[in-house]
Formats: sequence, C-alpha cells, structure tokens
Amino acid sequence: MQHKVKVTVLRKELYKDLQKEYCADPNSGECPFYKVGDEFIFTRYKNEDTFWTMGKGKHCSEARDSISRYIYSGLQGGSIMNGWMKKENEMIACCNDGTRPVIFKIERLDYLVVCFKNELNNDDIKEIKEIILSLNDVKDVIYAENNKFFEVYVPKTFNENTLKFKFIASNKYKLLNID
Repeated sequence: MQHKVKVTVLRKELYKDLQKEYCADPNSGECPFYKVGDEFIFTRYKNEDTFWTMGKGKHCSEARDSISRYIYSGLQGGSIMNGWMKKENEMIACCNDGTRPVIFKIERLDYLVVCFKNELNNDDIKEIKEIILSLNDVKDVIYAENNKFFEVYVPKTFNENTLKFKFIASNKYKLLNID
C-alpha cells in the first residue's frame, strides 16, 4: 500500500485588532499566499518525493513548519490524529501566524499501484478502470500515463487479494504486480 497526503485550505482568518496592536504594518491583511479551496498533493513513491522539496516552492515556510509532522506521518501510512479526529487519516491544523492563520485539512490517501503485463490502449485503460471500480471499497482509479500504472484508492484495510482474484479470473489482462 502506498500513501499520498492531500492538504486543502479550508479557511483564512484575519484578526485586524491584533494586527493593529502588534504588527509593524497594521493593515497587513489576510494571508496572501493561499486561497480557500487550494489543494496540494504530497507524494513519496519511487523517485518522486514532494515532501522533501517543500512542494516545489508552493508553500509558505511557516505553514509548512506547522503542518509538516502530519504530512510526514500520513506519507508513512501512519494515523494522523487517531482519537482526536473522527477519521484517523485526517487532521485539521493551522499555520503559526497569529494575526492571519490559515486553516488546513490534512488527509492521508491510501492507494495501491497496479501494473499490468499487457501493452494498454485507451479502451483497455477504460475497461480496467471499470473493472476495478466495480469492486467494493474502491474510491477512485487513476491511470498514471507517464508511469504506466493505475493508482487504486482504497481504505487502508482493503484486501488486495480481492483485486488479484478479479484479474486472475480474466484471461484478457495479466497483473504484473501490486505495490
């Protein structure tokens, strides 16, 4: 099983009274770096590692410092905040800016990398997606064109044998591996 972490900007707060009283620029305003609804995906698979490259410059250093421990835990497949949040793979956190904090949702995404021996055309890719999506607990399937594999988003408790048996029964598509 592999893991990505999705970070979503839920809110941007602004405390004008604190800015007026404490900031060098009392009219600093809200955070200029993020917009509500922004989403960022952190990955660590094979040679791709956007955690260590700080999202390739797409993040404020204060925000990254505040939420990096949750991202790192999620990328390792760990529980982000079990017992505190309703879902063990989610966390709500904010940056350190006390006059204009940004509120983030941090979510671990669990997936399997599925590779086939066959050379696949567009019709094959579509058919394989439909087959995989017919399985219980499969949330989404994405074909990573550059890498020639499928990302199958499932709960952490998903039994990959379910997926194996679906394709063992088929003579059309031969599984190479599930990672």
